[in-house]
Amino acid sequence: MDAKDYVESVLEDIRRCSPGQEEFYQAATEVFHSLIPLLSEEKKYYEHSILERLVLPERSIIFKVTWVDDSGKVRTNLGYRVQFNSALGPYKGGLRFHPTVTLGIVKFLGFEQIFKNALTGLGIGGGKGGSNFDPKGKSDNEVMRFCQAFMNELYRHIGQTRDVPAGDIGVGAREIGYLFGQYKLLTARFEGSLTGKGVGWGGSLGRKEATGYGSVYFAEHILNKYGDELKGKKCCVSGAGNVATYTIEKLHKMGAIPITCSDSKGTIYHPAGIDVNTLKAIKEVGRESLEKYAQLHPDATYIPVHNYPEGGHAVWSIPCDVAFPSATQNELTIVDAKNLVKNGCILVNEGANMPTTLEAYEYLRAHGVHFGPAKAANAGGVAVSQLEMAQNASMQHWSFAEIDTRLFGIMKDIFTTADETAREFGEEGNLLLGANIAGFRRVADAMIDEGAV
Repeated sequence: MDAKDYVESVLEDIRRCSPGQEEFYQAATEVFHSLIPLLSEEKKYYEHSILERLVLPERSIIFKVTWVDDSGKVRTNLGYRVQFNSALGPYKGGLRFHPTVTLGIVKFLGFEQIFKNALTGLGIGGGKGGSNFDPKGKSDNEVMRFCQAFMNELYRHIGQTRDVPAGDIGVGAREIGYLFGQYKLLTARFEGSLTGKGVGWGGSLGRKEATGYGSVYFAEHILNKYGDELKGKKCCVSGAGNVATYTIEKLHKMGAIPITCSDSKGTIYHPAGIDVNTLKAIKEVGRESLEKYAQLHPDATYIPVHNYPEGGHAVWSIPCDVAFPSATQNELTIVDAKNLVKNGCILVNEGANMPTTLEAYEYLRAHGVHFGPAKAANAGGVAVSQLEMAQNASMQHWSFAEIDTRLFGIMKDIFTTADETAREFGEEGNLLLGANIAGFRRVADAMIDEGAV
């Protein structure tokens, strides 16, 4: 079968078998279309039905989570864990607590995680999980009770050599602490069953910074290839969570000027540069709206959501040299891509998972904008999670400097691998294609070696 026909037949199967899961279909479409040059050369992937096997999770777990709020009312939510692929090692991927979480969202995230984890060169498979529970507006006790109820089922399916969850949107240090505490109670084992733990009880220095720092390192490697650097560049960053905050922090350290951040209610534009200490105080400590940032910094502008451009995001309408979409999926649309091109943006580097729509990506590429794809650019988080697993297994504790040095090297290796693979297939500079093929090839070859399982 022709490679393109093979790809389209598998995508059609996804449409038929997974209706309504648009994000999962989008992720599979992006990956599989970029694999056509490889599939045209290597028939073994068709012969071993790798695409058909790859889009089916090895295990999908859906469960009820019952908990009690502060008023004594019983509440219910859905919990998910999709264990997608273990060809390279135990399942690894975060837990997301957000009202938009569905099986389709978890499958898209888990599918992306397979290739992201493969690109790190480390021995970890791909998985993802979460719940439609919303931590916003909940007391610490309510969050604790939910996490304990969630773990009452999840503990049956995870473990340090089986499946090692971590955090994601809505799951930070507080939630990981509650989850780990309940896991320890239920299993009577203190082990590396989750990552993102507190540094004082099995966590790794540099873990909370890792995704943001790694994203900035990846962007620097891209610019260095073309004789440029981040120093002095104006950078627009979306989001105000863990990824965005530490992207902003590292950009300052690299001599760049991060001028925006955003949350679900609005955007901050601060021409002098986002004050990362204020951002941390508002979001990590106070858990408040970014509107407070403008109150504390009169030279900053707050743009509420109702003033966003139609079909777009305020962050991407602000002129910048480099864009770091670091909030959520499909946040950068064709409207935003046109604004970025018009304003002279030279690089879009994805900190979030699949934040750029396919249409926006094609427009950016057609207009010569460099592009750092998520599965490569934001792999720093899972890379340091694996380093946390290694420290847990050996009962060691590495310094921040050692972790950061390893992270820089991993991100450089990921860039080199994606860049060289793109060149191998005659697509110089196409890091999306290079990352997808390189990650796929490592996983697919392992699947073939391990037999029809």
